[in-house]
Amino acid sequence: MDTLPLPPSPDLGHYRKRAKDLVAAARSGDEAVRAWAAGWLEAVARLTDETPTPFVASSYDRAVDSIARYVREKPAFTLADAQFLVARAHGFTNWAAFARHVERLSAGRRDDFEAAADAVVEGDLATLESLLRARPGLVRARSARVHRATLLHYVAANGVEDFRQKTPRNAVAIAQGLLEAGSVADAPAETYGGGTSQTTMNLLVSSVHPAAAGLQPALVETLLDYGAAVDGPDDDASPLMTALTFGYPEAAHALVRRGARVDNLQAAAALGRVDLVARFAADRAHLAPAFVSACRYGQAAVVELLLEQGVDPAAADRDAMTGLHWAAAERHQGVVELLIGRGAPLEARNRWDGTVLSTTVFLARQRPSRAAAYVPVLERLIAAGADVRAVERPTGNAALDAVLATA
Repeated sequence: MDTLPLPPSPDLGHYRKRAKDLVAAARSGDEAVRAWAAGWLEAVARLTDETPTPFVASSYDRAVDSIARYVREKPAFTLADAQFLVARAHGFTNWAAFARHVERLSAGRRDDFEAAADAVVEGDLATLESLLRARPGLVRARSARVHRATLLHYVAANGVEDFRQKTPRNAVAIAQGLLEAGSVADAPAETYGGGTSQTTMNLLVSSVHPAAAGLQPALVETLLDYGAAVDGPDDDASPLMTALTFGYPEAAHALVRRGARVDNLQAAAALGRVDLVARFAADRAHLAPAFVSACRYGQAAVVELLLEQGVDPAAADRDAMTGLHWAAAERHQGVVELLIGRGAPLEARNRWDGTVLSTTVFLARQRPSRAAAYVPVLERLIAAGADVRAVERPTGNAALDAVLATA
């Protein structure tokens, strides 16, 4: 479940009553549970006196679904179940840990780690430095929440509380301050199930927030400057492969510039390394995934080479996204032209039942500031015969509707 914020001075009695109310709602059925969840989340927003960002608002929507599902899966939903759910919704392992945290805050005892985490994500370097001077051990301390993140992990804006997943303009200075004070660059957290891959680096190169802020490559460089392993603590190339899997080529290129290994066909294809693709081409089992990656990242020369090696133009990934799905979705006009010329299917369906055209329109709608940039790709797909009936109209975007109307 997504982690919800607490007000500055929480009242444990409030949460006890909430848990009791949830038990009563559970006896009335799914709609009552959903109404309870929606009301609780609205109250959370009011208590924290903040307007949720779109990212946090979407996490609230997911939380409603998660709460309803949790209740449905319990044959007999008890008060202990409700208390556990409330605690986990705020990121704590159990009710006892949550209650201790709330009681400490309500007694006016500041949680220095929480204050430092706020300073990290708000870019408040002065407050962060003051806290670290007063309590040097904070730099290696861990959150009381289930993810057990260090302060440095918050720089990645991933896997920690949703309301703290944001990247301030001075995130690089914040990261440098923490690392100078003694943060361990490759310390793992318990995010996403834990393990040695849950480093700040891996969380960073799979995070939308530093990428949207334009700071992802600079933060990669900073972590490497202070000892992060360029190929990951297990020497398994996990930072590079994570960046490519999640669609952040700038982070991937930053890693390669600093010496990350490119020792497999899929990474070589995504990075446009024709020389390495030719060398690894004997790995026939991975030609198709490499082809899809090359399409996704607009590597036309690699796409052409792999087609010459006999890869099917209809090859798709595990989500049934074909190379053409990806090339169109990422607006790689040259690769789109190449694939259409080689007979790549226009009406292939991905796992969400989207054709190339409908998937591209969907993504364009999700990126309204860039919707106009999709028009040339959409025009080419329509000219090639893509079935516009696969797209629900109107789309709500004038530029998209105009081009679809030409079919």
